[in-house]
Amino acid sequence: MLMNQEELIKKCLISEDAVNTYPFSDKKYVKIPVLRHKSNNKWFALIFRLEGKLYINLKCTPENSAILRDLYPFITQGWHMNKAHWIKVEVNKSPEDLLQTLINNSFELTK
Repeated sequence: MLMNQEELIKKCLISEDAVNTYPFSDKKYVKIPVLRHKSNNKWFALIFRLEGKLYINLKCTPENSAILRDLYPFITQGWHMNKAHWIKVEVNKSPEDLLQTLINNSFELTK
């Protein structure tokens, strides 16, 4: 079964410190959820659709980012983010356990 945006947001709300926000005012981006820390306002996830597919940008160390992109064709450089520190994951091609690990790691990196 394919994951939808609401299910993905729930998967990202892993702590009392995790909140879902919609910070963009531009009509083109107004419905893009950004998950961030309540305590420091830092982003750890950005959820979006491209060409009908659901994606998530996640923070990652440059070393792990390069390894993950080599191992998995559904992981590429972050969309509209620093290419060394963010990855873009095609949500419905990623195994759920890997996706949850990547979300958790992004959350920890941005604490």
